[in-house]
Amino acid sequence: MRHAESSVMNALAGVLPLPDRMLLIRVFRFGVSGVVATGVHVAIATALISGVSATQVTANGAAFVCANVCSYLLNALWSFSAKPARANFLRFYAVSLLGLALTLAISWCAQTLGLSYWAGLAGILSTVPPLTFMLHRFWTFR
Repeated sequence: MRHAESSVMNALAGVLPLPDRMLLIRVFRFGVSGVVATGVHVAIATALISGVSATQVTANGAAFVCANVCSYLLNALWSFSAKPARANFLRFYAVSLLGLALTLAISWCAQTLGLSYWAGLAGILSTVPPLTFMLHRFWTFR
């Protein structure tokens, strides 16, 4: 049985190139960085709303900026091993704004079509992270 499995894997390896180890590490680190940045956003927004009675808009605006800086530093230094610089921060921020625009557009489409918010979330999660990863890999941190 093992021989048959290895023959299939060898055949597939010639047709379907498997991602290299560094790519898998970068994808994992990108995901962890996203979770950490989301936690920073939630913590800051919650603290501002409950601690100083900030409005949701003000709190989430400030939290977005802080989480974006956190995400940039984690991704530059850890996910993509790049030197932080003004140029790649501006590219990172542009990709982040594109991700926000796509998130809002997908949400709007799901809502307009009468789909559940779960369908919108599924569309967002299957589109935005892979696209932003690729843009960061090949443009932001080139």
